[in-house]
Amino acid sequence: MGMTPCVPVFILLLLCSFCRSDDQLTHAKPLSSPDMLVSKGGDFVLGFFPNNSNASLYLGIWYHNIPGRTVVWTANRDNPINATSFPTLGITNSSDLVLSDSQGHTSWATKNNITATGVAAVLLDTGNLVLQFANGTIIWQSFQHPTDTILPGTRVFLTEKARVVGRLVAWKGPVDPSTGDFSLSADLSSSLQLFIWHGTMPYACLNMPSGAHVDSGIYQNTVISQAIVDTGDGFYYEFSVSAGSPYARLMLDYMGVLRTLIWNNLSSWTSVTENPVSSCDLYASCGPFGYCDYKGAVATCRCLDGFEPVGINFSSGCRRTEALECSKQSHFVTLSRMKIPDKSLHVLNRSFGECLTECANNCSCKAYAYTNWSSSGAMDDPSRCFVWTRELIDTGMSSSYGENLFLRLALSPVQKKSKLVTIALPTIACLLMLTFIAFVWICKYKASKQRKNEVQRRLVPMSLSSSHESGGENIELPFVSFDDIAAATDNFSGLKQIGRGGFGKVYKGMLDGVNEVAIKRLSKDSDQGVKEFKNEILLIAKLQHRNLVRLLGCCIHGDERLLIYEYLPNKSLDAFLFDATKRYVLDWSTRFNIIKGVARGLLYLHQDSRLTIIHRDLKASNILLDSEMTPKISDFGMAKIFGRNQQQANTSRVVGTYGYMSPEYVMGGSFSVKSDTYSFGVLILEIVSGLKISSPQHITNFDSLTTYAWRLWQDGKATELVHSWGTESCPVHVLRCIHVGLLCVQDHPDDRPLVSSVIFMLENESAFLPAPKQPAYFALQNWETQPRENIENSANAVSITTLEGR
Repeated sequence: MGMTPCVPVFILLLLCSFCRSDDQLTHAKPLSSPDMLVSKGGDFVLGFFPNNSNASLYLGIWYHNIPGRTVVWTANRDNPINATSFPTLGITNSSDLVLSDSQGHTSWATKNNITATGVAAVLLDTGNLVLQFANGTIIWQSFQHPTDTILPGTRVFLTEKARVVGRLVAWKGPVDPSTGDFSLSADLSSSLQLFIWHGTMPYACLNMPSGAHVDSGIYQNTVISQAIVDTGDGFYYEFSVSAGSPYARLMLDYMGVLRTLIWNNLSSWTSVTENPVSSCDLYASCGPFGYCDYKGAVATCRCLDGFEPVGINFSSGCRRTEALECSKQSHFVTLSRMKIPDKSLHVLNRSFGECLTECANNCSCKAYAYTNWSSSGAMDDPSRCFVWTRELIDTGMSSSYGENLFLRLALSPVQKKSKLVTIALPTIACLLMLTFIAFVWICKYKASKQRKNEVQRRLVPMSLSSSHESGGENIELPFVSFDDIAAATDNFSGLKQIGRGGFGKVYKGMLDGVNEVAIKRLSKDSDQGVKEFKNEILLIAKLQHRNLVRLLGCCIHGDERLLIYEYLPNKSLDAFLFDATKRYVLDWSTRFNIIKGVARGLLYLHQDSRLTIIHRDLKASNILLDSEMTPKISDFGMAKIFGRNQQQANTSRVVGTYGYMSPEYVMGGSFSVKSDTYSFGVLILEIVSGLKISSPQHITNFDSLTTYAWRLWQDGKATELVHSWGTESCPVHVLRCIHVGLLCVQDHPDDRPLVSSVIFMLENESAFLPAPKQPAYFALQNWETQPRENIENSANAVSITTLEGR
């Protein structure tokens, strides 16, 4: 912002000693240059400052304790007053603030038109200039009329009754506060987005939800929060920082960059966030059907799947490699973590399946999305269905955030290959180019390949039949060739990777041109070896339940070991539960259904399947979610099978994840169905609270989520455990879930309920619940850095601590 001319500090101090520096002005006490209003805490100043290029004066607010002059608000930015005309700011009889000169010419004024006495203008320590009655009722405030800056605590109304009401307008230059070329405001025609405008043209687009949303970040010890709040007939923006933080502000600068700035307590402002950052961020910079790839070190324009560049650069965008025709078959590919493109159409009253149908049945529909954006306004439709019937512009792909975008393409690569084969063979036959020798050779080759595939198909059941746990049974499981898997994943391209863990990597692929699958490729140094691989195949192939992940096939090729599962687009529960930007997708109804679904899956494993199976590694990252947020238990590499009369077993090799393992399993290697009950109880408390069992530092004065929940229960404050979504919508179910969770994490396995009892208690509000006993908790060193360990004689590595109730 503008800087004062260089003047010796002692002269400034001398001049200011003669200036009035009260924090308010009244009808009887106007403000004249060089007088100032100083907020009560001394943080902000209201006064007159010059334009360095001429002798004009502006009325503005700036920081009092920062060198130079960082202006955050200007009243008469486009109508400065000549310094020689003695400008004055006063309060009129109609309760208006008026800035005028000695000749009575008005340079700026509010428009209140309220006749009252005792009205005063007060400069608050927040930087807000308020005009208020004697009883404190505010008539007018500068926070509702920002110029280029938003301060913490500011609430800017963006829209009201389907019209734009608030905007930021940048300065014309670094020292010229007059109206510049860039502005920031909402755009009602594009599903409610924030745009940075260059004149009347869009310069950069910031996706913004149609409803309440919070976007938070942490810089050093400062928590920065931004919220878009739905009032029912409009939206307002709110900017805040944590208490005790240094000065912070959000500013649209004269170059069109929206910056979040923090004062570094030394001599300058530090830019925490910027938008746009590069030319790739500019509106539609990658052209139609192009996108900005943010995953690399430098943002780069690329073409969407199924498209190719029109020219040598992306100024003209991308074109389809295969044209869409209404009479021909098409399909949708899923593009993950995408910035929602501009020019979408919000389709009302649609579920996810209906949103797909809406686009599939419309020949002009190019793509659709069922976003995680929520809508809480009384006048808003709850549908999250957005479709695009024109070119897709201004989109991008990130490695950590964004939405699933479903893009329509003419044919999949496998379908194209099949189409080429059906055309090529008749053509070759018609031309009679094949000789008898070539025909014989082809026949022999096909026969050889078929025999090879038959040998490979027999390889899976032969390699598994030796497992004593299966009783020597062969299982019927489709074998998929390694070549088909490599083709489905673009030779295991990084763009196809959707996850990874201690076992290796997970890729998304398309088999047979129509089936979306998830392919788990075990790494050679994975904790899950051949034994665990066979174990997982044996178990899942025999299990069929809607709350268990479905195994579709497998592959053994040299050192390669691969499992093929159904593809679940929403990935794992922990991706939503512990992500500050996604956790609000999980309302209480969804969380409660996830708890009950996991319980039903466990009941099937423990009681209803042909085998009694102990999972031994139940946790949030092993709960996968389908498109309807239905939970499915996955990762059976550590599972154990019990005989029908077997109640428990012991092992010297303790496996699992710290925090989820029961005390008797960690200390003595003893496990049973009650071990899974303990893990399920921890999972319930995580789902209710939104806190990780493996991150105790987030719970002040408590080393464990279980002990924290127990203390709140003992003190009658269980609702404090609940995340912000819980208590208003379903308090009975929430408290009941906390109660059941504490019953599941009791120290002694005999005290824990069976999963069948857990389901009964969750689904029957009148069912009696016994009082939970105090749980034990573990003081585990480095548990966050070692999620899974094979522990030999681990009793000395773990301590159980008892917490006395008050």
